[in-house]
Amino acid sequence: MSDPETKTFEWPTRREVVKGTGTLVSGGLLAGCAGESGQQSQTTDATEADSDTEASATDTEAVTSDGSYSVTMEPVGTVEFDTVPETIAPFTADYIDMLVALGHGDAVQSIWYRGRYKTLHYEELDGVSIDLDDLTQLWNDGVSKEPFYEMDADLHLIDPHALIDWLGAWDQSDLTEVRENVAPFFGNLIFRRTDDWHDYRYYSLYEAFEKVAEVVQEQARFEAIRSIHDEMVETVQSRLPAPDERPNAALMFAGEEPEEFTPYRISGNGANKEHFHTLGISDAFSDTGIEGYSGSESLDYETLLEIDPDSLLLRYHREGKSREEFEKSVLAYMKDHEVGSQLTAVQNERVFRGGPIYTGPLHNLFMIERYAKRYFPEEFTEAELFDRDQLATIITDGVDE
Repeated sequence: MSDPETKTFEWPTRREVVKGTGTLVSGGLLAGCAGESGQQSQTTDATEADSDTEASATDTEAVTSDGSYSVTMEPVGTVEFDTVPETIAPFTADYIDMLVALGHGDAVQSIWYRGRYKTLHYEELDGVSIDLDDLTQLWNDGVSKEPFYEMDADLHLIDPHALIDWLGAWDQSDLTEVRENVAPFFGNLIFRRTDDWHDYRYYSLYEAFEKVAEVVQEQARFEAIRSIHDEMVETVQSRLPAPDERPNAALMFAGEEPEEFTPYRISGNGANKEHFHTLGISDAFSDTGIEGYSGSESLDYETLLEIDPDSLLLRYHREGKSREEFEKSVLAYMKDHEVGSQLTAVQNERVFRGGPIYTGPLHNLFMIERYAKRYFPEEFTEAELFDRDQLATIITDGVDE
């Protein structure tokens, strides 16, 4: 981890942090960072349970007699808190969704790009909302340091590698400056697992969610929401058809009137695909030689017809609109297309919105329900697969301990 080409971070020692409390204390928050990132963990779905075991064994929360506590998560290591942070600056919407779920939506200060945060599901949860206009958008043809000083948040819920390696917006000196003058960083990029620079541990959606719950001291809320999730997953999976009777899907990016498609792939891990894995939807691009990542070569209808997926999942398509509106626009366009109309998925009307790419735990619940009902409508005929009122009460009122 010492090779400068790997762009690793030089976290201060505990002694250095204590000496520097004049610049690191903000809103009652004392930050200390220590520890090195561990071996890369490219887990598969079959080994997520092993990852959970590892998390409980090595990344535990520590609470001291004076009420201060620490939380550990790679790549930063351990961050120490005197009190729960009152203002938090996230980057991707998955982490904002976690804070909303834990009843700390009011603490959220930022989003990297408003258009990537899908909030329609909050309308089904009484009393749950967030005002996007109140959030500082961090991306404006780059990521400036000025908004971080203006927000003066108690914590940056951001994987620092996202700023340096993913977006190439900062270098090590920028990160050190903001960490020392404003507040620490904490978080792990979880939405995908395809980056070469991510050579430290990955976390599943609920592993990361648990870490955020420890940060804001909402473990009871977390457990209650996880219980709803686990119960629904168990129920849904018990009613799925046999694996060879489930359809495959081509997950892609596409325009409003699609002529070209950029494959993303369902296979592999990442929080934004966990709901597809829950339902056993297989990858139509498997064994085709087609790579799947944002920025890969586009596919035309002719190439897609050679593969002829059972279903299509189109991302960045009207996530704020209804299924009916999607059918009247995108699906109708494909039905009128000379080649597109020949696709099995189009003929069977198995063309769906692909869901948000930055998927938090509340997104995940609604996505499992949405796709269970879309893919298996004869099996899942209920209006709802989980109790909205129960979930909303957990979020707004908390849990009696």
